[in-house]
Amino acid sequence: MTTEEILRVRMFNLWLTRRCPDVVLLAREMLGLHSWFYRNVRYSAIIRGADISRWKTRLTKTWLYRGTLHGVDPDDLPLLLALHQGETWFERQYGRAFADNATEEVVRCLEDGIYSRQEMRQIFSDTYDRRMIDDLFSPWGGIFVGLARRGIVAFRDMTSRDFDLIAVDDIPSFDDAFPEALRRYFAAYGPSTTADAAWFMGLSADHFKAADLSAFNSFELDGKRFYYTDEPEKLPDIPKVQILAGFDPLIVSYSDRGAVLPDEYKRAVILTSGICMPTVAVDGRIAGLWSIKKRDPVVEFFTSQPKRIRDKAAEQVERIIRAPEN
Repeated sequence: MTTEEILRVRMFNLWLTRRCPDVVLLAREMLGLHSWFYRNVRYSAIIRGADISRWKTRLTKTWLYRGTLHGVDPDDLPLLLALHQGETWFERQYGRAFADNATEEVVRCLEDGIYSRQEMRQIFSDTYDRRMIDDLFSPWGGIFVGLARRGIVAFRDMTSRDFDLIAVDDIPSFDDAFPEALRRYFAAYGPSTTADAAWFMGLSADHFKAADLSAFNSFELDGKRFYYTDEPEKLPDIPKVQILAGFDPLIVSYSDRGAVLPDEYKRAVILTSGICMPTVAVDGRIAGLWSIKKRDPVVEFFTSQPKRIRDKAAEQVERIIRAPEN
């Protein structure tokens, strides 16, 4: 395959050149939708034509790969959580014994109907100092990351900052879950390399050295081996204009983003804070940014574009921001 052919297959697999019927199917096939900003889940689904009815409660928001929040199909939680059962930052910082004790206290709060971090901060302030409180209930996750990884809590819904107790039963071992997760990654994000898969899953390269890759189709390009499952018989053309949500999977799911993101625009798209901006692609390559200002769409291209391109991008942004809330 050429670089253009790789991009065509990726865009098809990621539902950018066909319509996805449902947001849960989309989240399932893509192994979760990045939701550090929850609105990006909604936008990503609308861009791909998915029915987003009741998306706020039909998906579950929790911490997954690289410590980031994702909206996932609740039925996928056992598989996805199995990849991330290692020690959390909080446990390394304070020790497992203390973390277990704090976990019990937090669970008791949840059982008593106390769901917000702010309320828990006040309750725990009689026992712990300010620094400990800040670490326990950090906006980056704190104690809740470990609880989420063990399938004990998740956010109450996709837009909430509060938590609910959940019960994820039968989380498999990493060794049992990894082959299926890898198969699904290459099915959705292929053609891609094992370095791409390692980046996506937040795992070291060592996990892939012993992986059985013989079941996948593969080819070599520019000294790299790419893996994928099935190539569609007929691929749609790359769209002339394609808007992408912030943290869109087409950009953030690969260690090498060169196929879609030109080097000269990387700093404008991926900020130093790690935030990935909403973008506009022309012929499959990122060519600008879009945003919402005073409830109106704003599209800014990096270089001059014909009026038909500017108008098409503005129409697409208008469509997704005006889509009814569900």
